Amino acid sequence: MAPQPGYDRPIGIFDSGLGGLTVLRALHRRLPCEDLVYFGDTARVPYGTKGARTVVDFARQDAGLLISLGVKLVIVACNTASAFALDNLRESLPVPVLGVIEPGVETALRATRGGPVGVIGTPGTIGSGRYQEGLVHGVADLPGIATERIVTGECPLLVPLVEAGWEDHPATDLVLDTYLEPLRAAGVDTLILGCTHYPLLKSQIAAHMGPQAALVDSAEALAGAAERLLAELGLRRRDGLDEGGLPDGRLEYHLSDIPWKFAEIGARFLGRPITDVRTVSLEEMEAAGHLPPKG
Repeated sequence: MAPQPGYDRPIGIFDSGLGGLTVLRALHRRLPCEDLVYFGDTARVPYGTKGARTVVDFARQDAGLLISLGVKLVIVACNTASAFALDNLRESLPVPVLGVIEPGVETALRATRGGPVGVIGTPGTIGSGRYQEGLVHGVADLPGIATERIVTGECPLLVPLVEAGWEDHPATDLVLDTYLEPLRAAGVDTLILGCTHYPLLKSQIAAHMGPQAALVDSAEALAGAAERLLAELGLRRRDGLDEGGLPDGRLEYHLSDIPWKFAEIGARFLGRPITDVRTVSLEEMEAAGHLPPKG
């Protein structure tokens, strides 16, 4: 499709904290000409332990901030917000919205060889049932897969361990062994990493699950879905090049708080240094939650 008006506007990504930087990294790698605007609600993280109404309110504020910055697409790089707020955002935002759950489910259904499909995530994500609903609907169309053979695991300790930089610590190995043993025992052949922090533990999770389990990286799945959607809508940018003709998409960062060791943590998630971070006040967030009428 020919480029449509607004194709050169940025893509907006939000998460409850810093985990969504893995999505930003995947997007920048896949769509290097695109300008990307990231918002992390680090003052109110985590969302995974909060109720649905609170998550919806916070997600509307996060998305509203991105809309005020002129984005052409909003990406919900937070599994909990995708579970509880995606429908609300799609009904109210004037731009397309992508969440992290649907791409992960679609990728898992393509990867499974007919065995049980597993999902690990925060208590909020697993408790919402959204991954389970998507998988049940999808496996109904696939022969040889029993819909009851969907195995889930709540992993509340993994996020703080990753943010502490303990990916290779013996304590993380012990926690992973405890969390993953039931999924391994169930013979899971495909495992969705249902939290954007978990790609930083991919090699460790793979070692615990064994070679028979294909891992679905939620960040990579979401980046692929964004690429396809932008192409379908004529909104993909291909002219963001520097003077040497190389891709030159701009990265912009906004946080509701600057957490301790932010530069260190963020650089690990993104795979590159982070500079020029703007802090957004909670007053700005509350004002951003009053979204303009759609259309």
